[in-house]
Amino acid sequence: MGKKQLFEVLENESINDCLNRMKAQGFRPVGRIERPIFKEEGSDIVPVGRKFLFEGKPLEKE
Repeated sequence: MGKKQLFEVLENESINDCLNRMKAQGFRPVGRIERPIFKEEGSDIVPVGRKFLFEGKPLEKE
């Protein structure tokens, strides 16, 4: 059986779109990772967004 794979929610994609893409590629979600995105403004570092990733395992074949 294949290994786990990470799927990133793309910029113009909803979470459901990402989950449907995972299913179409033969994976099911087993975990969600949320990573902050930061930007330097002068001498400060400020959060500007978030990146969502889903960890997928291969679907079981019946």
